[in-house]
Amino acid sequence: MQRIQRAAGAVIGSAVGDALGGPFEFGPQGAFSARFPVPGAGGEMTGGGGWDAGEATDDTQMAVLVAESLLEQGGLDLPDIFTRFQRWAASDPKDIGLQTEDVLTNGMTWDLAAAVHFQVNQRAAGNGSLMRASTSAVYFASAGREATMAAARRIAALTHGDRAAWEGTAIFHELIRVTLEDTDPLVALPDILALVHPDHRGRYATVLAPDWHPEQATEFNGAVWPCLGSAVWALRTTTGFEDAVRAAIDLGGDTDTVAAVTGGLAGAYYGPDAIPARWSQALHVPLPGFDGRVLHLADLLHLAHRLGG
Repeated sequence: MQRIQRAAGAVIGSAVGDALGGPFEFGPQGAFSARFPVPGAGGEMTGGGGWDAGEATDDTQMAVLVAESLLEQGGLDLPDIFTRFQRWAASDPKDIGLQTEDVLTNGMTWDLAAAVHFQVNQRAAGNGSLMRASTSAVYFASAGREATMAAARRIAALTHGDRAAWEGTAIFHELIRVTLEDTDPLVALPDILALVHPDHRGRYATVLAPDWHPEQATEFNGAVWPCLGSAVWALRTTTGFEDAVRAAIDLGGDTDTVAAVTGGLAGAYYGPDAIPARWSQALHVPLPGFDGRVLHLADLLHLAHRLGG
């Protein structure tokens, strides 16, 4: 499979997982399969919970903002990304994480807002930086392991002051990079874990271990560790894109983000042709605060090719 195909799979797969998972957010385990018991039967992209059919949530909206900054600025411009985030947050998006909203609206500068939030609250290990990482993972993949993990940490730190969030996002970046290089990401995990900050390596080693199951999680999957662990579990325990995303949503809880992370990994792994067209065709990504723009599948594919080119 060509590298650019895997790149497209990562971006589209993440958006599809997000849009499929959104209507089930904070619901019970097994809700997706209870509503759609026959895999492949169709009708799953129906919306609900305030979301239109195929509508992407804040996960993909923020991923697009990161992507457009990287492309328009010709590289990583942290103040520019932060300004785009602020513009979006001020425009009443349908969904925005509480921590992310506070950081983006507290009036502080890009280099202080998240750090001060963490100092005050002492809690900032949510999955809000991981959820938006598909586009930056594709963009920085060609720069190599050290550069892509460093970029992930810096982008994560814009909204999350806890290093745990930085490390989870860095792991995801590197998983996408090796997958784009035709390396099995599950086989690469031990080498990736060796590059995680020592203060957080043990916790990630636990949730990324082959014998870990999401039921063993000690935190809600809105936290970065079980979110990433659940996505890797879904990839490891299934044999195709559709089954992986279905398994992720059936975990319940923060279904849009767990499915977005799973979809990014599975999309890169299996390629865009494995993503059901009945799911991807309905995709649309509104961008509150950006003149009513809405991206559709063709726009996302174009974005993915520019990021991965």
